[in-house]
Amino acid sequence: MMSAAVLAFSLNDVLGKWLVATYSVAQVLVLRSIAALVVLAPFIWREGAAHLLRPRRPWLQAGRVAAGTIEVACFYWAVGMMPLADTMAFWMATPIFVAVASAVILKERLEAARFVAVLVGFAGVVLALGAGLDSGWLPTVVALVGVCVYTAYLLCTRALRATSATVLATYQMTGALLFGLVMLPWAWVPPTLADVALLMALGVTGVIAHLAVTKSLALAPAPVVVPWQYAMILWGILFGWLFFHEVPETAMLAGVAVIVAAGLWLTRLELRTGR
Repeated sequence: MMSAAVLAFSLNDVLGKWLVATYSVAQVLVLRSIAALVVLAPFIWREGAAHLLRPRRPWLQAGRVAAGTIEVACFYWAVGMMPLADTMAFWMATPIFVAVASAVILKERLEAARFVAVLVGFAGVVLALGAGLDSGWLPTVVALVGVCVYTAYLLCTRALRATSATVLATYQMTGALLFGLVMLPWAWVPPTLADVALLMALGVTGVIAHLAVTKSLALAPAPVVVPWQYAMILWGILFGWLFFHEVPETAMLAGVAVIVAAGLWLTRLELRTGR
């Protein structure tokens, strides 16, 4: 299930990069969110209106929606300016950022081995950052902001783990839809029928990916399934080469290798702690 989710997320990223070359991020968010909410409709009906209208910890829910919407917008913005694999490389560093944020914000203990893994991961980020600067400073800054905001999104999601996945996904897609609608009047490009289908497919693949992740985490502990997310960078390299004729630089590949090694090291420490 996690492998299926990673593939769906990768296809989602390819569609996003393809579409932001023609359409604004706001327009992509609007049509993507509409398609996602259509797919979620049966789950929303089964869940019932009570859970949606009376959310637990509403301020935290609002913060999660804001962080998730900004993160998606940053990803589509960054991937429109830099190679697909390069953009994915920054997002692969998320476990490193989460480990630091958990220690600083949640006051969780960061033992020596985890601290070393974090330092190694940041070395990988620096390597990837140096390669990413070839695309200019703006996409690199946007990508770094996106990863930081995504870290906040994950921490909020962790704090809201008692809330159902349907409720969380519905709020997230609704927030992205509203954000896109606010920005849309200044950035509307009449889409072709084929592109409307692609924009809708963006929402469908996104929902499929989220549902597959939720199912995988229901079947096995997070440290067991989360490392499979690193396969996303392999899909990114393959799809970037196939669809956009992109070849990642040696420095970027080296940075990715270090980031993945640090992430797997953190995962191994989590498994050891779990045992």
